[in-house]
Amino acid sequence: QGTSAKHELEKDEPRPLYMDFQATTPMDPRVLDAMLPYQVNYYGNPHSRTHAYGWESESAMETARKQQVADLIGADPREIIFTSGATESNNMAIKGVARFYQAKKRHVITTQTEHKCVLDSCRVLESEGFSITYLPVQTNGLLDLELLEASIRPDTSLLSVMTINNEIGVRQPIEEIGQICRSKGVFFHTDAAQAVGKIPLNVTDCKIDLMSISGHKIYGPKGVGALYVRRRPRVRMEPIQNGGGQERGLRSGTVPTPLAVGLGAACSIAQHEMEYDHNRVSMLANRLVQKIMAGLPDVIMNGDPVRRYPGCVNLSFAYVEGESLLMALKDVALSSGSACTSASLEPSYVLRAIGADEDLAHSSIRFGIGRFTTEEEVDYTAEKCIHQVSRLREMSPLWEMVQEGIDLKSIKWTQH
Repeated sequence: QGTSAKHELEKDEPRPLYMDFQATTPMDPRVLDAMLPYQVNYYGNPHSRTHAYGWESESAMETARKQQVADLIGADPREIIFTSGATESNNMAIKGVARFYQAKKRHVITTQTEHKCVLDSCRVLESEGFSITYLPVQTNGLLDLELLEASIRPDTSLLSVMTINNEIGVRQPIEEIGQICRSKGVFFHTDAAQAVGKIPLNVTDCKIDLMSISGHKIYGPKGVGALYVRRRPRVRMEPIQNGGGQERGLRSGTVPTPLAVGLGAACSIAQHEMEYDHNRVSMLANRLVQKIMAGLPDVIMNGDPVRRYPGCVNLSFAYVEGESLLMALKDVALSSGSACTSASLEPSYVLRAIGADEDLAHSSIRFGIGRFTTEEEVDYTAEKCIHQVSRLREMSPLWEMVQEGIDLKSIKWTQH
């Protein structure tokens, strides 16, 4: 058992407020309404060709593919492959494209701030003999486009750069990146899990060849996603999952109709409400940051202040341990980085990549604001945050020394 903390609420303890919309989102009730009939009444296998049960399911699946997912990103429905989520989509795109073109091209480029599943897929390719370039980012979290262009080689098959970062919310200049890749004959994959449905994205305008989409980041069901795979110029890939040849042979297995319908409904709602949601989330995020910054000194916002998605706010509170702040704010659900990697005590590799000091990386908290966040929740979170940071700083000898004008960097700590 060791020293593991208990992970359940006390008897009468209320559930915390939810401020972790980058980790996952609640399902929009309208999405559930769209899905329910396909869980209960219309349960046919969408690949059954001989009876009405199959036809109903197939029709629902294709409506979701065409009018909802494809339309949201400006794609042809034949370019949409249903998957189990963005992790699978990223694995398929990176390993699938690299392996298909490996006879002539053995080089793949990505960035140091990608999601773990992109970095890990690249690690697997390295073990197969591919050469991978992990590009650093600038201190604002954005890619240096000249460095990117210089790192493309004649044998580069693929570049993978996420649209919006899941930890610090910065938005990469994907239009320019797509232009560079197209001019050099390199396929461009983007992990757009945090971006689809939140900012306008068009695969043609951005010259994107492959794009990963997740259902549960856009108020849809968990366990479903999609991969956009361009037809002209055609992108070929080796499938990872083999079988009955569904999804154009790229992803065998019965497509789960209710989940596909749910992803479609979530995309459709996002498309209609994108502008409204974006304005509202921006307003709430500004309110949160302004309140916290006005109430506390020495708060740093990580990532570019302008080129970002406003609903992801990553703040470092100097002289406070992030984990102890999370414990102190236990009536608000927040995180210090990504849910996928928070099992390790390492500071976030994303914050390290933007050059944040180790201690500032350890003192960072991510606030996630979304469609269902209220002003009251934002105000409560800001007030609690100010109160607890002040309290923890009062207890910190480092904070005391800084108030006395001592430069912590100049101290020689001795080992006893």
